Amino acid sequence: MKKIFFNIIILFFITSNLNAHILHYKNFKKIEMEIFRNNELIGYNYYFFTRDKDITKITNQIKFTIKLLGTTIFDIEGYGEEKYDKEKLISFNSKTKQNKKEKFVNLKLDKKNNKFIIKGSSYTGKAETSNVVGNWWYHKLLQAKSQISPVSGSIKEQVITFIAKEQIELYGKNFETEHFKLTSKNMDLPDNKKLNFDIWLDKKTGLILKVKYSSMGDWEYRLKKYE
Repeated sequence: MKKIFFNIIILFFITSNLNAHILHYKNFKKIEMEIFRNNELIGYNYYFFTRDKDITKITNQIKFTIKLLGTTIFDIEGYGEEKYDKEKLISFNSKTKQNKKEKFVNLKLDKKNNKFIIKGSSYTGKAETSNVVGNWWYHKLLQAKSQISPVSGSIKEQVITFIAKEQIELYGKNFETEHFKLTSKNMDLPDNKKLNFDIWLDKKTGLILKVKYSSMGDWEYRLKKYE
């Protein structure tokens, strides 16, 4: 009971300190993450920030390749664009090629009804505006009850659990972090559909420093640098 109470206090502290979500990123130009599988560098995930008055645009580039004995066995390359009017997501579009298979998301805000309208390769329909696009640049992901897949548009309910305050080292630097677990709310989903991530958040910058999960190997997204 004491641990549960402590976790609630920690989550309240983080929420209250990061509630100005997009404003928090007003000075960022770029976030660069490297992607590792079994501790081998296989690709990258970059985010670029541009602004025009109240509109903030975040473009996302991702690419990684897994090879076995010199032959490519898994390959992803994608591009996405999120647009925010002040704090509100107004559109998201992405195209992803996964092993030559095309996946996509086209999302727009229906301002009149305050709903997202989604047309994606896995889901077409409406969604609540409380949903967050599941990209690793955005710490609001750690406060949301559900996320929209940036690859296919599917909606996934999630549970966020605070694990501990931890010190980690990345690229020769030490960071004081909060470690969280992000999992699917529906535990009856097939294993390949479940969310199951460990996430480390930097207290000072509000940036996600590292994401770790297991799927055909041990994966890590590591924040290399930002501007």
